[in-house]
Amino acid sequence: MADVDKTNENPREQLFDRLDDVRAGMLGVQGSSSHMQPMSHFVDREKETLWFITARDTDLVDEIGQGGTAHFCVMDKGQDYYACLSGKITQSQDEAKLDELWNTFVAAWFEGGREDSNVVLLEMPLKEAAIWSSTGSRLVLGMEMARAAMQSDHKPDVGTHTVVNFGRPA
Repeated sequence: MADVDKTNENPREQLFDRLDDVRAGMLGVQGSSSHMQPMSHFVDREKETLWFITARDTDLVDEIGQGGTAHFCVMDKGQDYYACLSGKITQSQDEAKLDELWNTFVAAWFEGGREDSNVVLLEMPLKEAAIWSSTGSRLVLGMEMARAAMQSDHKPDVGTHTVVNFGRPA
């Protein structure tokens, strides 16, 4: 269940906690004609950066080229926490980082393993995150919806929205 108070008080910490719990989201490149696509992410809290490992011969890597702005959207399994993160995305040559992130789940996607020439590491330093969290309580939701149905001037209060700026230039 989303903690709406934590979203308001410490959204950055909550975001990274949620990113640790969620294993995949949708990644896309701004201005691209391609659809967003499901990707697993790796979180570097210290650097406020997301990392992705994918295949070099994908539309996504073609769209990124030598760099672009990406959006990565996640929703937790309780369906009461949503985040859309943005930042520059580039192909990284950081072999040490690739070694650090490499695991059996990633290896399953590459016939040649870690040394496969099709492996590419993507780096996305976060610029901004838009976060929405709502109550997971059906009782609160029901009460708010009933109140809104009875009072035309009442908008249901079931959550919050905030934006975290990571202080990186556009």
